[in-house]
Amino acid sequence: MKKVITYGTYDLLHVGHINLLRRAKELGDYLIVGLSTDEFNAGKHKEAYHTYEDRKIILESIKYVDEVIPEATWEQKIDDVVNNKVDIFVMGDDWKGKFDFLKDYCEVIYLPRTAGISTTKIKTDLHG
Repeated sequence: MKKVITYGTYDLLHVGHINLLRRAKELGDYLIVGLSTDEFNAGKHKEAYHTYEDRKIILESIKYVDEVIPEATWEQKIDDVVNNKVDIFVMGDDWKGKFDFLKDYCEVIYLPRTAGISTTKIKTDLHG
């Protein structure tokens, strides 16, 4: 079984999120999503509209997602890859190069983002 992992906040779920999750799942048999905790987001000076618990429930209901784990630190990724026997690490291409250190542990793939949509854009559009 080929395992894939990706990470994110997944707040204000939109088609860009679904496209990324679908394409990540197509790379393997089992998709793990490392979901940023509320505490981790606070440390990044980022605030999600939905709580971690609600975002986890939403992600778990998506057919492409097999498992959701908490992302509490930047540094945990190597342990997550090793402990979960991950074959492929996937992130959006706006992070290109930032996770190349994981190439010692698994394949690293950066996927193109869906043009014209992001959580930041939604928040900006709503607050005009």
